[in-house]
Amino acid sequence: MNVVASRGQLRASFLRWALFTVPLIVLLGFVAGQLGSPNTMWFQNLVKPDIYPDPKWFGIVWTILYIMIGIAFALICSAWGARGRGIAVGFFVVHFALNLAWSPVFFGAQNIQGALILLAVIDITLLVVIFLFWRVRRAAGLLLLPYLAWVLFATLLNYEFLRLNPDGGHGSSTSATQRIEI
Repeated sequence: MNVVASRGQLRASFLRWALFTVPLIVLLGFVAGQLGSPNTMWFQNLVKPDIYPDPKWFGIVWTILYIMIGIAFALICSAWGARGRGIAVGFFVVHFALNLAWSPVFFGAQNIQGALILLAVIDITLLVVIFLFWRVRRAAGLLLLPYLAWVLFATLLNYEFLRLNPDGGHGSSTSATQRIEI
């Protein structure tokens, strides 16, 4: 026997999921950000692109985006019985793990090129996630569009860092040490 949930039950399910997914997504984003920091001497010595925004904006924008991502994910998780829900959840988890890996690759490993390649994969998987979310709950797909815009901007920014720092920021012109021969 199939039972259709009432609007109140669906709303309660979404709220329970949101109370779990929003803090989880924000927390994971915060932790990943701590695994690599722009406060390193390496990053400070990189040539910054003209499009590089004031650093305060990164924390503000990512916090808002992580909240929106958590809400979108809650909409999908609470869509019990919806066609495509399982694949959407699974693909999102893979995509979000890739997203969380960017800071440790760029800032932690100081690998600008590897981070750019990772961002290309993040861009592609995000497009798939938006498509899958859209098919389950249109609102969930719409909530991810600002995230897509920001990730595409991040890809351009990462590319510009690589273009301006072809040695990855490890060349003699940006080194914090000086070699003196006697």
